[in-house]
Amino acid sequence: MATPPARLIPLLEQFDRARERLGNRMTGPFVDSGNGTGVEAPVMTDEEYLWEPVPGCWSVRRRSAGPGPAATQLAGTGEWGRDTTSSPHPSPPPFTTLAWRLSHLTELLTLRADHTAGGHTLTRDDQRVVGDAAGAIAAFEAGAAAWRAALLGVDDAALDTVGYSTYPHGSDPEDPFIDIVWWVNQELLHHGAEIALLRDLYRARAQGA
Repeated sequence: MATPPARLIPLLEQFDRARERLGNRMTGPFVDSGNGTGVEAPVMTDEEYLWEPVPGCWSVRRRSAGPGPAATQLAGTGEWGRDTTSSPHPSPPPFTTLAWRLSHLTELLTLRADHTAGGHTLTRDDQRVVGDAAGAIAAFEAGAAAWRAALLGVDDAALDTVGYSTYPHGSDPEDPFIDIVWWVNQELLHHGAEIALLRDLYRARAQGA
């Protein structure tokens, strides 16, 4: 396998670190606090995965139940779907559950991998939405692995190519590919932080009860 372009290596390292921390945060038994100290992180349960901390949450739901509050459809395929609506979306946006955020992140990684190094055909309607925590974590890991594999096939010229990724739901067709790689890292970092915070809130709620 060819050595990745020098400009890509720091972004790959950042992606790997963020992916590892989020994976450990969801499956445990420990996650690095940031200073090398291990903080206990129990495996995410299905109840926690689907927990709705406030009224009116968007989440993932069984299709038989229909979309949640302010949503008009369930995105994805399979028995479960993710709350959404056609543009314009509600303003302010609904609060989203851990399940919604993890499903969104998995879809972003999986579809971008396909529109970079795959068949350039996958749509949101092809993305299977998962209703259990273990399945959702496995789907995230598969999406992250696919995206990383796509990056390893990129050369230096591709990093400067506008539209190298044809992912249709972002700025990919208008931006150099290295900007897209940077942006995907930001998505992983900020959604990973949101998921970590929701885990903390769920734990505090249980302790308070």
